[in-house]
Amino acid sequence: MSVFVDETTKVVIQGISPSSQGLYHGLRNRAYGTQVVAGTNPKRGGETIEGIPVFANVKEAVAETGANASFISVPPRFAADAIVEAAEAGVPFVVCITEGIPAHDEARAYNRLVRDFPGTRLLGPNCPGIISAGKCNIGITSGDIALPGGPVGLVSRSGTVFYQALYELTQKGIGQTTGVGIGGDPVPGTSFTDVLQAFQADPETRAVLLIGEIGGSAEEQAAEYIKDHMTKPVVAYIAGVTAPPGRKMGHAGAIISGTHGTAKAKMEVLAAAGVIVAQNPTEAGEKMAGVVRDLG
Repeated sequence: MSVFVDETTKVVIQGISPSSQGLYHGLRNRAYGTQVVAGTNPKRGGETIEGIPVFANVKEAVAETGANASFISVPPRFAADAIVEAAEAGVPFVVCITEGIPAHDEARAYNRLVRDFPGTRLLGPNCPGIISAGKCNIGITSGDIALPGGPVGLVSRSGTVFYQALYELTQKGIGQTTGVGIGGDPVPGTSFTDVLQAFQADPETRAVLLIGEIGGSAEEQAAEYIKDHMTKPVVAYIAGVTAPPGRKMGHAGAIISGTHGTAKAKMEVLAAAGVIVAQNPTEAGEKMAGVVRDLG
């Protein structure tokens, strides 16, 4: 099984236009097999773009097409409102790839979802999206690097290493159930723990590859959950081993202070929780290959 999305998922692209990034990636998602059933643009309601019917708002799109997932790729100043609009329309799964959203806007949207729309899950912002291998792809991940058939679930804060990890597994003939990029911003809608819970409950996911990075405490929280609740083997890699103290590396959430949030500290906590820790993405793939062999 996949988690969060599958071949029945119907996607609405928020902020669609002939020149938008949402349309570009949405068409690639559709070519992968994803059901892209609608787009929204208040100025283009009633139009059709590349065979995709456009509605003035998400509520209309959901009512007409049954869309149950949203793909948001709009400028940062509009993204928080787009997230809330999808939730208000009853969309249960929202993917936002937008980078550069002000932290207070992210916090406002996240708290609104938690308070008023507990039935809506947000993935991102600033994430590569999600791919259910062979079934559904929402976001910017190339479908060519994913291999259907399981048994590995992948979750990552880093987008770039997410792609490499998928590729490493595929090159070794190790299929994936779902790859989930949670994003590296300070206020992610979906955490490592959320995804680990989903993988733990999924009978077809038999092992998990976790990709973390410096900054914050998400990996430490994941280690606590793994130690107390995971019965499936977990392999992990933490990006940023050579990052200088106090330096932000790539993501807004990837900043370390003193020894807190360093790659070394995260690796030690994960190892203490029983996680198999790798020193680089290639080694992570190799260690996962060993795990899969042991699974039989």
